[in-house]
Amino acid sequence: MQSDKNTLLIIGAICSFAAALAHLGCIVFGGDWYRFFGAGEQMASMAEQGLWYPTIVTSVLVVVLLVWSLYALSGARVITRLPLLRSGLCAISAIYLIRGVAFIWLMPMFPENSLTFWLVSSGVCLTIGLLYALGTYQVWESRTAAMAGLRNPSPRSLR
Repeated sequence: MQSDKNTLLIIGAICSFAAALAHLGCIVFGGDWYRFFGAGEQMASMAEQGLWYPTIVTSVLVVVLLVWSLYALSGARVITRLPLLRSGLCAISAIYLIRGVAFIWLMPMFPENSLTFWLVSSGVCLTIGLLYALGTYQVWESRTAAMAGLRNPSPRSLR
């Protein structure tokens, strides 16, 4: 019996959740975690000084990554359908993929980050982006194939 759950999107959701946890760890454990994950000395120092900026920026990233994880689970049919699911998954895939390949242009804006940080984080983003993109493609390919059996499907049924 074949599951109607999409494995690639489930793995993508787990990866986004793990990334959210890593960012949350930076907030909780401070400067050493910011340094370890390559956020740069400035962010680490601000965290150690108790400034609000690293916490706010990192908290926003945590929330975004958690929402992205929920969208992957929704697309995988593990949880209820979220609004704008197709558009959301396409946008999330695109953001991860662009971040994965655009590090060359981003590096000059963050000179404190090491080459190792850029290669590892970009590889992770590229991998997660591929999971989201391929999982999204599979979901809508199977949905389109199922719709092919219907006569005159409404355009709304594929959204």
